[in-house]
Amino acid sequence: MSADMTAWEQRSVVPVVPPVRPRKLAKVPFVELADGRLQGVVSSGSDIERVYVSSIAAGTHALSCSTNNNRPCGGLYGGPCKHLEALVAEAVIQYGLDRVAGYLRVEVGEDGNLIRALDGEIERTQASMVFSRFLRHLAYLELPGTGQAVTELHWFPATGAGA
Repeated sequence: MSADMTAWEQRSVVPVVPPVRPRKLAKVPFVELADGRLQGVVSSGSDIERVYVSSIAAGTHALSCSTNNNRPCGGLYGGPCKHLEALVAEAVIQYGLDRVAGYLRVEVGEDGNLIRALDGEIERTQASMVFSRFLRHLAYLELPGTGQAVTELHWFPATGAGA
């Protein structure tokens, strides 16, 4: 076993990718590369009880941003709003510029500005799926610490089956 990898990381079928840099979760508590999109939840700058679900589609770079109850973002006009800019910034911290750009299939210029390289149109998508995934992740934080397997995560191999 490598000194850098724990036993569960070696047994996991899906490789565990550590964050490029630690990030603060207050502004963008949830960011993921999933379902053919960079997507996540971004806190509102004006209302502590409001969050925005923002996404950028891979390939087409279609932009979407709305509140968790599907009200359109007022700042999403001809280009990315501040929520999408925050999402991209945090994704780069979490995954690295090369991985995010590769996932979105975008050529980033020498300046490293991924937002400027996007050329997608606005395409409103339903926020419910991304928001429910975020809430599911939050629920895991409420579980008491234990060495036992979490039932919902039973598909992780318990032995070296995936190795």
